[in-house]
Amino acid sequence: MTMTATPPATETSPDEKGAAKGGKKKLLIILVAVLALGGGGYWFVLKPGGATEPEPGEVGHYLRIGLALQLTTSAHEADGSKALDAAIELFSGRSIADVTRPADRRKLKKELEHSLIELYHEEVMGVYFTEFVTQ
Repeated sequence: MTMTATPPATETSPDEKGAAKGGKKKLLIILVAVLALGGGGYWFVLKPGGATEPEPGEVGHYLRIGLALQLTTSAHEADGSKALDAAIELFSGRSIADVTRPADRRKLKKELEHSLIELYHEEVMGVYFTEFVTQ
C-alpha cells in the first residue's frame, strides 16, 4: 500500500476573501467608468457628420422715419410718442417698394396725417418727414 500525502488545506481568513472580491469589484467599476468616458468623448468630439454650412436666408429691410408735427395756434406742446406709434403701425409690414415709390409714400403720409389729426384732437394740422431712410 502506498500512501500519498496531500498538503494540508490552508485556511483563508475572511479578510483575504473580502479583499479578493473587493479587488474584482473595483476593477469592474473602473472598467465601466473608462468605457463610459470613452463613449462620451467619441459622442461629443469625434462624432461623424452633422456639420453642414448654413444656407443664406432673406435679408431684412430697414426704415427710419423722422417726423415733425405742425400744431395749430391753439395747441399746447404735443407729445410725439403718439405720432411715432401711429407711424410704426402704418409703415410696419409694408414692402420696401410700397414705401419708396413717391406716389405710395404721399398716400401713406396722408393716411398718417389723418390719423394724427384724430389722435391729437385737431391740434395737429400737418405732418412732415424730416428723415426717410430705407435699406
